[in-house]
Amino acid sequence: MRYGALQRLLPRPLHRYVLDFEARIEDAVARFSSRFSDDAPVLDAGAGESRHAPAFPRQRYVAVDLTVGDVCWNYSALDAVADLASLPFRDGTFAGALNVVTLEHVPNPQEVVTELVRVLAPGGRLLVIVPCSWELHQTPHDYYRYTRHGMSHLLARAGCRDIRIEAMGGYFRLLARRLLNGVQFFPPPLMPLALLFVAPAALLLPLLDGLDRDKIFTLGYVCTAQKPS
Repeated sequence: MRYGALQRLLPRPLHRYVLDFEARIEDAVARFSSRFSDDAPVLDAGAGESRHAPAFPRQRYVAVDLTVGDVCWNYSALDAVADLASLPFRDGTFAGALNVVTLEHVPNPQEVVTELVRVLAPGGRLLVIVPCSWELHQTPHDYYRYTRHGMSHLLARAGCRDIRIEAMGGYFRLLARRLLNGVQFFPPPLMPLALLFVAPAALLLPLLDGLDRDKIFTLGYVCTAQKPS
């Protein structure tokens, strides 16, 4: 399913409702950026095409990526090409760091999280967004999926405190997304018909998401933490 095309076709309120995972990422990054003062240095580790740069207009946004993801991406806006497990920055360089749906693409996630904490200044803030239930993507560089407990473990081992982990929807949000995923298996001439078939359920199912109170089924997690002062 080409979600970028769907975003362009739908009115913004509707595509935020249908593509809830992407909307939650956008909102989490916006909340994160609001925590920093003017000119504060913020690292986007695994920035890809630097799509989150507009969320940091007042800060010194630094984009880093290894550039082994999507071959169609334009990496020209990066400030540095580097392995996230060996960042080319001194200890305590950044007031904040974000790693958005990138941790599944590194073979050594604990090393990466520890490295992100290393380059944070004392009291610096970290935002990590990870998938829990997601299709294979950017293969062969797609290694892991994460649970709430796995992320808590990684962040705690890296020395973080004030760890907060929020599920990105529950079972019915997940089911609606899976229905949309199914459209891609139809030949192009039949895709509009398939979309017409699944659209009513994809629109109605999220209304039931509150029934999954524990969010034991989820697409992913928004994780925030802080480096000790």
